[in-house]
Amino acid sequence: MQKFVVHIEETGERYTALDTRSVLEGMEALGKKGIPVGCRQGGCGVCKVQVLEGQYTRRVMSRAHVSVEEEAAGCVLSCRIYPASDLRLQVIGAMKKNVCRPAAATLFPQPMNQAI
Repeated sequence: MQKFVVHIEETGERYTALDTRSVLEGMEALGKKGIPVGCRQGGCGVCKVQVLEGQYTRRVMSRAHVSVEEEAAGCVLSCRIYPASDLRLQVIGAMKKNVCRPAAATLFPQPMNQAI
């Protein structure tokens, strides 16, 4: 079992991923609420990402969601890839709005304590 670092380009987040867990499983472990995970078998297409750097192994994905041309450009379904090196990726599927949204603390900052 090997560990690699996965970097999500849009948010700057990084997480440690095991080569035995899909990239999607690692993204879920970040604790983001509402990540649409779909079928987890490469058939629904909601977890599409583009791998910008790094190596991975892949399992079968539906061509209805990832064409041969897209795959050649690094577009894959995160439920069907497993890291084989550190990865840098962009979220491009239906997950993007949930993975890339700012944390609640940045949306509603707490007022600073003021001296009296």
